[in-house]
Formats: sequence, C-alpha cells, structure tokens
Amino acid sequence: MLKMMQRIIQEVNAAHSAQEALHIVVERVCEAIGVEACSIFVLDRSTHRYMLIASRGFREGVNGVISLAEDQGLVGLVGQREEPINLNNASVHPNYHYIPRTGEEKYKAFLGVPIIHQRRVLGVLVAQQTKARIFGADEEAFLVTISTQLSDLIAHAQSAGVLSRSTNQTDKRIVGIPGVSGVAIGTAVIAYPLASLDAVPDRKVKDIAVEIDIFNKALVRTREEIKMLSERLSHHLPLEEQDLFDAYLRILDNESLGIEVIAVIKQGQWAQGALKQVIAHHSRLYEEMDDAYLRERGADLRDIGRRVLSYLQADAREKIIYPERAVLMGDEITPARLAEAPREKVVAIVTAKGSINSHVVIIARAMGIPTIIGAEGLLLSDLENKPVIVDAYHGVVYIDPSKTLLEEFARLEAEEKELSRSLEKLHGVPAQTPDGYRIPLYVNTGLVGDIQASLSVGAEGVGLYRTEVPFMVRDRFPSEEEQRIIYRQLLEAFTPRPVTMRTLDIGGDKVLPYFPIEEPNPFLGWRGIRITLDHPEIFLVQVRAMIHASKDCNNLQIMLPMITSLHEVIDAKVLITRAYEELREEGHDVVMPKIGAMIEVPSAVYQAELIAQQVDFLSVGSNDLIQYILAVDRNNFRVANLYEGLHPAIINALLHIVRAAHAQDKKVSLCGEMAGDPTCAILLLAMGFDSLSMSSASLPRVKWVIRNFNLSRAQELLQEVLLMHHSKAIRTHLEKALEESGLGGLIRAGK
Repeated sequence: MLKMMQRIIQEVNAAHSAQEALHIVVERVCEAIGVEACSIFVLDRSTHRYMLIASRGFREGVNGVISLAEDQGLVGLVGQREEPINLNNASVHPNYHYIPRTGEEKYKAFLGVPIIHQRRVLGVLVAQQTKARIFGADEEAFLVTISTQLSDLIAHAQSAGVLSRSTNQTDKRIVGIPGVSGVAIGTAVIAYPLASLDAVPDRKVKDIAVEIDIFNKALVRTREEIKMLSERLSHHLPLEEQDLFDAYLRILDNESLGIEVIAVIKQGQWAQGALKQVIAHHSRLYEEMDDAYLRERGADLRDIGRRVLSYLQADAREKIIYPERAVLMGDEITPARLAEAPREKVVAIVTAKGSINSHVVIIARAMGIPTIIGAEGLLLSDLENKPVIVDAYHGVVYIDPSKTLLEEFARLEAEEKELSRSLEKLHGVPAQTPDGYRIPLYVNTGLVGDIQASLSVGAEGVGLYRTEVPFMVRDRFPSEEEQRIIYRQLLEAFTPRPVTMRTLDIGGDKVLPYFPIEEPNPFLGWRGIRITLDHPEIFLVQVRAMIHASKDCNNLQIMLPMITSLHEVIDAKVLITRAYEELREEGHDVVMPKIGAMIEVPSAVYQAELIAQQVDFLSVGSNDLIQYILAVDRNNFRVANLYEGLHPAIINALLHIVRAAHAQDKKVSLCGEMAGDPTCAILLLAMGFDSLSMSSASLPRVKWVIRNFNLSRAQELLQEVLLMHHSKAIRTHLEKALEESGLGGLIRAGK
C-alpha cells in the first residue's frame, strides 16, 4: 500500500489539471484496494450541494452532472459527521439514498471518508463494492490518507474556480496572503519566466574560447539591462532599496558569477550548461537556509541566471504591451521584472510564490502597490488579459468580475484615495483622542532609506530600529565605524525625537551568511541576546558604535532582544556601561543612553516587574510574543489562521506587562503588527501603553482612529472583551465598534 500511495502521489503531481488528477485517484484507489467503484464528491458551498466530480464504476456522462444536497444520503452523513463511515450493506442504512442514473444500486459495501482542509469539509471520497463486506482497517486508513492528499488539491482548484459547476464567471476567484494592503481594478499581465534554466541540457564543447566569449558578451548585456532597470526605479525607491540593483551588478561581476561559470566552461561544458550548474548550486544553498529573508535571495539569483541565459540563447525578448491599469501576475516576480513595467501603469501585483520577506513585497510597499502573495491556484495561462479585481486587504483576486462587483470596487477604490488624502493632512497633528488623551506614535524600521517616509507621516521617533539589516546585506561583520555612520544618519535625522535601537537580533529566522547557525529548532535555540552575550566582542563593537553615533544628538535608547531571564539584562548592562566608559576615556563627550528590555517570551511576561526594576523602559515585541504564547508559527500556512493578537491569553499577558511596568514607574511601549492594526490599537490605548511603534505605512491609519475614538469608550470595550473567550468574537466586537464610529475604512476597503 505504501508503494501504491507513493505512485498515486507522483502521478497526481505530474497531472496537467486538477480534473485529470482526480480521475487518476479514483482509478488507482480501485486498483489498490480491489473495489469496483470509487467516486469523489466536492461540496459547492454556494448551492450547499455535493457534486460528483470524478468516478469509476458509475455510468459514463454523470461526472459534473449528478449532485446531492449537503444533508442528503450517506455522502451527506459523512460530511456532517466529519469521520469515515464503513458499511457492510449500504442499502439498509436509514440514510441510504440511491443516486439515479449512476448504476450504483448494485453496490453493497460502502466506505466514505471526508476530505477536510483547514477544518472545513471540502468533499467526500467513496469506495464501493457489489459484495457485502466491512472494509479492513488498513483499507480505511489508506482511503483516509488519500483524502488528506486530495484536500490541498481540491482547495487550490476551488479557489481557481476550475471545479465550480457554475458557469457564472463572477464566481471565479483566487485566494492568497495579503502582502501590501489596498484594492485595485485592472487587466492581468502575465510575467512569464524569461528562460528556463532547467531545460538546458549538458553539452561538451571543444572550442572553449568561443564559449567564454559568448558568455562574457551575455554578461555585459545583462549588466547594461540591470543598470537601465535601476535607473527606471530610482525616482520611486529609497536609497536602501535601490542598493538591491547594486547587489545584482556585484553578482554579475566577472570576479563573482563570471569567474565561477568560466571555470566550469574550461572543464569542457558549453556556456549555457555552465551557467545552469552554477546557478543551481547557489540556489540550493539559499533554499536550504532556515532564514526566510535569505531563502528569498535564491529567487533573485535565479532571475539573474535567466536573464543571462536569455542573452546566451540570443532569442528576441517578447515585448509586453502594458494596459493603462496592469495587474502584474506571475509564479514568481522579482524586483527586476517589476522594474521592466512602467511604474505609472502597474496598479497591483499577484504572485503564486514568495513571502512577506521577498524583495518584491518590500519594494511594492515602498511604492504603494497593493500586493498579494502565495495565491492558490494561480493558473497563468487562463488569466492573460482578463479583467481582475485585487482585494489585498483580504487576499482575494476576482477573475472576470461582474458589472456589479466592478462598480462596487470602483467606489471602494475612489474612497480609498479620498481616505489617503485625508490621512496626509494628519502629518503635523498629534495622536490625541477627542477626550484629550495623547499617545506618541513611533515607527519600526531596519532601513536608513525609511527615514524620509517615517518623517513624512509624522512619526514622533523610532520605536524599533532593527540593526541586523545592515549585518545581513554584507558578507562580513560591519566594522565599528561602518556601523557608527549608519546609526548616525538615523539619530541625526530624528533629533531630538527618540530613536530606540535594538541590539543585534539574529538566530531564529534571521541568519547571517558569514555566521551560520544550524539548529533543529532555531526559534528555541541560540538567538538574540543569547548570541551577543556569548560573543561580547560583537556586542561591544555594536553598542560602542551606537553610543558614539549619538554624540550631540543624545536621543539614543538601546533595547535588548529576546530577554528570558534577569541575569541577561544585568550582564548586558555591564557591557553597555563598559562601552560607554571606554568612549568617555577616549575623549568622546557622549551620554549614557536609556536601556530597555523587550518582552517577547512567556518567562519575561512573568518576570516583567523584576526586569522593569533593572531597566529604564519595557517594550513588547508583539510578533514573537504571540508566536511563543500561542505556539504558532505565523509563517506556516497550515496554522497561520491561529495566529491572533486578540486571543484572550495575549490580551491578559499584555495587561499584566503594562501593570508590571507602571508598578515600577517605568514606561512601556508595544512594537509589532498589533500596534499597526487599528482594531488592536483601540485595546492597546485602553490598556495604558505609553507609546506604539509600527510601520510608516500603518501610522496614519492608527493616528486617525486615535483622533476619532474616545479613551473612555476604548476602556469600556476593554472591560467587555475581557469577559469574552473567543478571539474571533473579540475582533468582531471591536470592528463593530469601529464601524459604529464611522472608522470602518481603516480595516477594509472604502471609507
């Protein structure tokens, strides 16, 4: 059975369509367990009926025609009970319902198992036989295993509309993950891969000099192209993001990619094959890394390889005609591919692959382009030039939308623009409630290039500067002077506003290529303050650079990440004091910065008051705190729906931290996605957080809700939700309060 299971999975993965894959399953199930009939029913939630989508052993012509009500027959019972039903003689069961025109009346033995995806019943898989018998435990287990394999396939196919019985095109939609919020209406433009490295065969050549010459010319043409693309985007991106294209050019240097490919050519391989080998080798290294940011760099490298290959193949590039409102869609879209499109014509981006760490998402956010990533069932061949609507608040793409839907989203898009114009007017005003309570709003950043964007939205300081970003873009540890220059730019730009710099926080999902950390469970391993205390030479250089950079600005605050015990705070303070005294002894007129601790793990929550005694302030890192308390990896799509900041356990933990800090007369801030969520901001305001820190894109919306929502009402809502036990109910309750206050446009499309 194991061999048969492996064979089925291989055949299903090789199928050209979902329908073909389903037919393979019913055929192979019959062979594997020796039954005469196998069928797959898929639940159409719009009609509340199970549709027969594939079968063997039924009459021809019934697939896609026969259907059952959601509560009808044994199929309906399997779906309702969400467990297998194994019957010796189905016809005597009280729920038995003969399905006309199928010829199934001859079958007695019945085994039905539900097909479930993320807690939702998608359909039912049925095996039947003319001879009365109870199916064995191994046969039942086999069918259950097959159903788990089917669940992803059917979920993706349904989201793409390819299993829908309805011919109404407005039912077609694709579901993905919101990358950059917003809505857009446009025409799908498909960004197909430039050239296929995988399709390049190995080939031995005799004239090595000719192959090297061909390769060098392709390299030169690719460099020229990247320079052109960089110039095209230079007016739309901060300097830090523009550095990406400089990184591309460094890879394309003769002493980098060039020297490796030429070395392979000299072994007798033709240029295209040599390029394929080098790109494949480095791509594998990136893909094997635990760090999500570095894994995404593999996509950039493959894009470079395809560009060089396209010149090696000397094929004329197909010129894409961009409509006035283009929705750029592709399996994987790189920054260089985005740069090829006229900026004024791209209204949205949709990709099948990628993550929130991908360069294209970072750039799309900087350019204000609504983006959806991880779109399930993105069938590119069916989308070319189709009208689409992108709802990047909910991660939904509507294909061939109806006139009614187009009119609705046109109105929402217009209201979004009107709201954005209103938010721009908030630049110079404080975040103060109508009943007079003021709370500072800071920004989170890891890029010096974010400075102007942060100041333009009225940020009152930096609540979290992620210092690991300058470390991650280098091939070695930056020197003290290199760090000082970077930190100085930030401190000077925000003077006299406070700037909170987090000491190096690597490990977990952030790994330096020149400082590899291999662990079976990196999030519970060597990371954050644990690493820097074990390597005081790294820690001391960094805090010296920070304190030195703050000279005459005097607005530096240092924050310690991943604190799990009191001794870590005490040991870190000793090193910071040592760095300060060294600088004073060297003649630098610097002041001792405030020191804070991040509360991100349960142990720190329960020691919050003791930690507060040792530091000047506390800061809650909500992203990690939620992940650790709820034991949920938010980057894992299977459990991402369980990652919820409004979980009762999180709300109570946050209240405990605020009370602990204030008991020691210390201020406490919150930095993370919760702070940038207008719905959560209501509760954080009521809890008594002294400041909130978020992305510059989120700040105007949070300021808007604070300026239009009384503190007294927020406090009433806090007391109400403390009596509630379900996170969904809490979020619904808070969103209703926003809607009633006329602030619904902050949490969805429209005003």
